[in-house]
Amino acid sequence: MFRLRSFGVHSRRLFHSGAVTRDQVLDQLQVCSTEDQVFDVVGRNKAKLSASHVGCAVGLLWQFQRERPQMLRTVELVRNHPQFLTLRVLAENKIGLMDDVSVVDMLYDVLRLNVEQHDSLVQQLVTEAWNRLDRFQMPTLSKFAVCLSDQFLQNSPLMGQITDIVSQRLNSIQDARVLTTLMVSVSSLVSPPLRDALIAKADALLDRMDPLHFNNPRRVVQFLRNIRHIHRPLLEKCNRILLQNIPHLDAEHISIVLGLYQSMQFNNCDFRLAAKRRLMELMDNAADPATFTKLFASLGPMVGQEIREGLESTALLLADELNAHQALGVLETMEEMQCRNLQLINKMAGIIFKNLETYRAVEIARITQTLILLHCQNPEIFSRLRIKLLHYLQASVYPYEVTMLTRVLSMLPSPRLDEGVLSRVSAVIPQCNLNDLNTFAMVVAKWIRNDPSYRHNTPSRYVRLLQSLNRCGHERLRQFDRLDVLLEEVKYLSGEWFEEMLLEESMVTTRRLIDQISWTNVPELAVYLTRTNYRCDTLLDRIAAVTIANIDKIHYSATYATLLPFAVLDYDPPTAEEFFDVCVQHFTPYISSLDPHLLVLLAYALAMADYFPEDVIREIFTVDFLAKLDAQLETLSDALNMRVRLRLMELNRAVCLECPEFQVPWFHERYCAQLQKRVNSSVSAAQQQIHKMLGDVLGSIGCARVGVLTPYFYSVDFEFVLDRHLRPIPYSEPSPLHIGENGKVRWESKSADRERAELPPGARRVTLDFLDSKSFCRTSRQMKGEAVMRKRHLEILGYHVLQIPHFEWNSMELSTPDAWRDYLRKKIFSELPLDLIYSKTSD
Repeated sequence: MFRLRSFGVHSRRLFHSGAVTRDQVLDQLQVCSTEDQVFDVVGRNKAKLSASHVGCAVGLLWQFQRERPQMLRTVELVRNHPQFLTLRVLAENKIGLMDDVSVVDMLYDVLRLNVEQHDSLVQQLVTEAWNRLDRFQMPTLSKFAVCLSDQFLQNSPLMGQITDIVSQRLNSIQDARVLTTLMVSVSSLVSPPLRDALIAKADALLDRMDPLHFNNPRRVVQFLRNIRHIHRPLLEKCNRILLQNIPHLDAEHISIVLGLYQSMQFNNCDFRLAAKRRLMELMDNAADPATFTKLFASLGPMVGQEIREGLESTALLLADELNAHQALGVLETMEEMQCRNLQLINKMAGIIFKNLETYRAVEIARITQTLILLHCQNPEIFSRLRIKLLHYLQASVYPYEVTMLTRVLSMLPSPRLDEGVLSRVSAVIPQCNLNDLNTFAMVVAKWIRNDPSYRHNTPSRYVRLLQSLNRCGHERLRQFDRLDVLLEEVKYLSGEWFEEMLLEESMVTTRRLIDQISWTNVPELAVYLTRTNYRCDTLLDRIAAVTIANIDKIHYSATYATLLPFAVLDYDPPTAEEFFDVCVQHFTPYISSLDPHLLVLLAYALAMADYFPEDVIREIFTVDFLAKLDAQLETLSDALNMRVRLRLMELNRAVCLECPEFQVPWFHERYCAQLQKRVNSSVSAAQQQIHKMLGDVLGSIGCARVGVLTPYFYSVDFEFVLDRHLRPIPYSEPSPLHIGENGKVRWESKSADRERAELPPGARRVTLDFLDSKSFCRTSRQMKGEAVMRKRHLEILGYHVLQIPHFEWNSMELSTPDAWRDYLRKKIFSELPLDLIYSKTSD
């Protein structure tokens, strides 16, 4: 029944010295090399088995399993063997005779052999260990904490006691494995002081441990992920150790690390490139479902189309061998890869369908969302998923779970709203945090849109629900008395409800807690202001002051987040020059350590703020750096890849225009041409209005061109030329407007190079742009940094730049065609540069 192993039996013999009586049963157990042999010894010696014999037998059974590959393990056969039941009964009867280490070892081993946590043996072992807790040595305590985590008891009073013991005895821990295991186990219960003490202790022990023990830094990273605290120095130390161990890591360990990094938004270039190379080496050996699943999850999102197709073909071949959770892992990776292989999608959906009863609530939610995003066309599975979601929702008492299930349910088409869902949502709203409330608000908005009765009036049930959400949201914001807790809840919030109902209140609360802004939370606060486009001068001044005073304490990689709102929102604090100087001086020595994509984003932010540090610019525009950037971008998500490439182009353009002395060539001509083909150039109603009115004001529609591409590929809404007497000069051919297939009006962009003949003396090119709300900070009429930089660049290119803010064009004052024409005349003929006015008057 069980496979014989290849190691020699002599390694299990115990030699006794002196005239001590030999323990024959123990001798027999220690020479066993298979499970059958262990069970044979147990069966022949039931009456003689002591507590130590039982512990040795169970330990051997798990050791044999652990030494096998996952696919060759026979845990179920062991657990169902009659002699294993004998061992369980004997163990339960002899718990009181076991020493501390044996109690915890027994608990650890039986859990690994899949004995249920509600089994009487497990429960008695936990109780016995609890009674002895205060006298446990730290290694034993660490192992016991792992057992509790395996039983989902991370938040139990018992784990709370362990956390207290760790706090009291932390200085006595000198083993990195013991410490890091405890860190992961107690992570959900640590206080800020204990968190900081654990981080300091881990930092010290990692320096003294054998660097080949890569599970220690992996557990530290897991701890940082669990507590949502990105301690950059410790994270980078762990990354360096893990990077050294890449040649020794298998697909499973690489998958774990990459998953942790992804959840922390830590995209380390060197690790990702090394991991990609290592995974490519392991591809040929990934023939079993367990190994392939991990390889697919790690490598799939990082490789090009050809290798992806190969991975998808292998997944199709192995699909029938996957278990329920392996199938879910493959399915989620397919969504991340934006897989469009219908055969594979349908195959995985079929496997999921057959195993639906084995999934927990959170897994059912993940399956539903993933299948929707993969555009799966299987009504039967969605019908079953809806039933499962409703079942779990009605039974759930956890606010986060109710939120998750309700959100996923709202993604499914439904002819009517289930009253049970509405009832559960109403019941948990008072217990929800801001993220949950925001999710419910988005769900209610979707319900209202999909409810046929909404065409006549908004049903009162929705009104009451929205009122409850608004009230609870405002109450929660007013109750915050710690800035760190507030930022933890608001930093990822978005959507109309939050922006309209809670954004202003959140800023009021932040200003109330302004004295709590410190170097530890400056980056997170800066990210929040950037993401919400909210320009609050008071908060930005405080960020600048704290940064200047504590720049040496802020990690150099956090410089980007810290200065980003000042660039994006175009705000110069009173100490602007000093602020930007200290930021640049702080990260410049670490240029080579920054990830390439982060350095590009950082340089672009500085360019928006009109700062061009020479060392940074020269580093970026070298062949070696650009090659490394290309290699990194291949491993990142498509969205981040495209964003960084766009920022590199914009940085290249800014440097060419504003710093010609750096002699950086313009090498994005082809990229911009390809980008222009994909860009959506549909014309808004306001732009159509302006175009018509502009023809009236200039005397002819042929005097203005629309959708013009300038040198360096800026696209401007309108371009016209005025001679020295302020008379429009008509173009040789008009700009055609087209009606697209979707019925939208579009214009055909024209390159300015075609019409950039020499102008008559004193004539000026003028651009006129309509600025919508995206060009301005929220709740103010201040232009954002990108719009300001664009104006700066167009002026360098020789244009006189006119801008029409949306709040002026759509104001009550401009409500008639005559008013709009007068507005354009004033805009064109009054906002003139001094040299043009002078040339006119001198004539």
